[in-house]
Amino acid sequence: SSQLPDGQVLPLPSVILGELGKDPQNPTVCFYGHVDVQPAKKEDGWNTDPYTLTEINGNLYGRGATDNKGPVLAWINAVETFKALKLAIPVNFKFVIEGMEEAGSLGLEKLLEEENQSFFSDVDYIVISDNLWLSNKKPALTYGSRGNACFFVEVK
Repeated sequence: SSQLPDGQVLPLPSVILGELGKDPQNPTVCFYGHVDVQPAKKEDGWNTDPYTLTEINGNLYGRGATDNKGPVLAWINAVETFKALKLAIPVNFKFVIEGMEEAGSLGLEKLLEEENQSFFSDVDYIVISDNLWLSNKKPALTYGSRGNACFFVEVK
């Protein structure tokens, strides 16, 4: 749970941990993504309702389509494609999908510490699919990430 500045305590959304494959010959790759979004209103500049996925000229528009539901779904689609084509998956997959990234990933650090010696014990690589494109044609491949510092300041 999380305590708000006004003292109200709210339960945190669940973090989804999933895995596929346990072949000791394959590396284990953990994919991270989030499914929460920042608030949005049509008046913010949206041409359509931000919470209704809308297709216009072959493009999908909706809150979270790129940050970060689209990238999360892309990894799930990759697994589905391997299975549909009956191809051997070259890695063991682990997924961490959370719903509090936009609020600083509240509760995630505690979960990582609790699962460090079990769920995460065999992870060789981590892929964070939550980044930007440099243009309409050039995605960014970021190979490092900075930390997060969250705090609350009350001024009287």
